Order: sequence, then structure tokens, then C-alpha cells
Amino acid sequence: MTGLFDKRVAKGMAASALAVAAVLYAGVAGAQEKFDLDALIEAAKKEPPISVYSSTGKIVKQAENFTKKYGVQATGTKANAAAQLEMVIREGQAKNVQGDVIQISDVPAGVAQLVPQGFVESWLPPDLADKIPAKYQNPLTISNEANVFAYNTQLNESCPVKNIWELTEAKWKGKVAMQDPLNKASYVDWFNQMATNADDKVAAAYKEHYGKDLVTDEEGATAAWVKALAANGPLLTDADEGAAQAVGAPDQKEQFIGLMSSAKFRNNKDVGSKLGLCAGLQPFAGWMYPSLGFIAKGTDSPNAAKLFIHYLLTEEGIAPQADDGKMSTNTDAKLPDDEPSGIGKVLDQIFPYDSEAAQSDWDARQDWQDLWRVNYQK
Repeated sequence: MTGLFDKRVAKGMAASALAVAAVLYAGVAGAQEKFDLDALIEAAKKEPPISVYSSTGKIVKQAENFTKKYGVQATGTKANAAAQLEMVIREGQAKNVQGDVIQISDVPAGVAQLVPQGFVESWLPPDLADKIPAKYQNPLTISNEANVFAYNTQLNESCPVKNIWELTEAKWKGKVAMQDPLNKASYVDWFNQMATNADDKVAAAYKEHYGKDLVTDEEGATAAWVKALAANGPLLTDADEGAAQAVGAPDQKEQFIGLMSSAKFRNNKDVGSKLGLCAGLQPFAGWMYPSLGFIAKGTDSPNAAKLFIHYLLTEEGIAPQADDGKMSTNTDAKLPDDEPSGIGKVLDQIFPYDSEAAQSDWDARQDWQDLWRVNYQK
């Protein structure tokens, strides 16, 4: 509570500076030729401290680095997507903005709930526009993160499965570790994305594995695979760490296949885990999901918020997250060579997220959760 109290005091004391900041940096979102980063920095310095919500704990370090670099006070707070949604909506309704910048990994919720109701806005730094692909510009995508299939390298020299349909077979009953799709929305979004954009590839993977065409009463190959996977009783966890431990513990005797964030591969360094990425898995070795960068409407630190968005999109700014395999949408910002998962080498095997289908993902969540709920067996 102390941080929020201090922030409110600072905001009250800085009220008179806001007009000056606005004059110094009016029109910062204008055309590229009018963009002046130095002017943005000076305007930001005259505003109250900002708070940043993100689903990664690395945001704490990023906010500290930002403060040291620019002399603009920022505090990072880790909060999962559901908590972020609740806070942003509550603050917006009360017209009492506390989270000035939001980095949220729940794209469908951001698109369907936050933007239409006017709680947040998307801002693209004009000087970075030519470095960020158009598909990531509106709404602004800060980074992409991969969830990948993983195995234990101590028990196998390579991934023991070559096709996702193998995970629906008796050999792997109860041996697939993953977060519960009923509690992790990005999983059902992935189901919907595959059904929308890659159902033919899931069907082709079935034919490659079994030598015959898929025959199903479900709406498509993806639905048939989801149904069969649920019926095979995966080991469901409440976080990626649980799946990572089930798969990669160095003393593990039983082979599990897991689905987890590429960030969990840092456990190989930190605690001696034996996680390996299932490269070559058909039709995909994993799936991508983005995080959006928003500025809260009603913030009294609009320039500081824009400066933080700009910072996140630089190689320096994203570095703490890049260490975990999170990939900046800025094409000039590369993953470090020693990133532990090796995700950068297999990006062509990772199913991409299509933001244009975000509303469809939102609308279809309940249907996919119902399919999972009805068919899941322990």
C-alpha cells in the first residue's frame, strides 16, 4: 500500500508540472518526422512516477533499469492477465488510474474488453514504426513468447515423440504435463487459433502418423485432437513450473512430455533441470502468444508511459525478458546467443498467433473449455 500512497502524493505535487510537460511534448504521437525522443524524455521527467503491470516478474528489473537510464521513476508489478484485467477495469471505472502501462499476454481479453470500453490505448513509437512489422502495430505487440513441447534429456537423447497425435495414445496416458485449459485461457486460444488457421495441418499430421485420413464427428481435426488429448488424462498443473518439474527434474525416473513457456528452460541453469525442446514435432513444436503494450487512458503521466513503451521495444529494454526467450517485435532486437531453450533456432516450427482472430478466440473460449471439460479423464 505504501507504494500506491507515495504515488498518489507524487501525482498531487506534480499537477502543476503537467501543463508544462504537455507544452513541451504536445503531439508526441504525431508523424515520424515530428517525433523527438529527447523532448519526450524531458516531458516525462516532469510527470509523476508511473506503475507498470506485466505478467512477468522481470518487469521489476526493467522498471529499475528504466529509472536509472532516464531519471523517470517507474515501478514494475507482476500480475497475471486476469488480475491485470480486473485492476485496469476497476481503476478505469473509478477514474483512478494506478497502472499507467500494461503489458498483457491475454490478447483476446485486451482486444474485447479493454480497448472497446476505452480503458486503454495503443501507441506506436513513430521512430520504431519501420522496425516493427505491420501485423504487430495495432494494437501494439511488445513481444512474442513461445509455449513449447519439452522432454527430459537425461532419459532420452531426443524427443521421444515425433507427432502430437502420439500424445493421445495409451503409452502417454497421464504422462503429458500442462496447465489446465480451464484455468489458462491462452491454451484454449491456441486451440481456436489452430482450428481457424491450421486445421489442415493437424489433419495432415494425423494422416502422416496413422497412414489414413482422419474420420471424426467433431468439427475438425483440431477439435478431434483436443478431445482425444483430454480423454488421455494429462497431468494438469496450476503453473508452468509444475509442468517443468514433472518433465525436467534431474532425478525424474518416468518420462513425461510437457507443454510450458520457453522461460522455464532457465531451470536448466538455475536448478539443474534437464529440459529439452521437442524440435521437429509434427505439425508444430509449440505455439506463440503475444503480449500487448497499452497505456491507460486517464494516466496523468502520458509521456512517461510512452517513454516506457518505447523503452520496452528496444533491445536494451526487453533484455531481461529476452533472457527467457521472449522475442521483441522490433526486428533489430535479437535474442541473446545463450538463451537456454534454443527457441530462436526453431521459430519456423512454432505455430504463430494471428491477432486478427483475437475476437474469435474470445467468443469461442467457452466452447473449447466445454469440449475439454466434457472429455477430460484422470
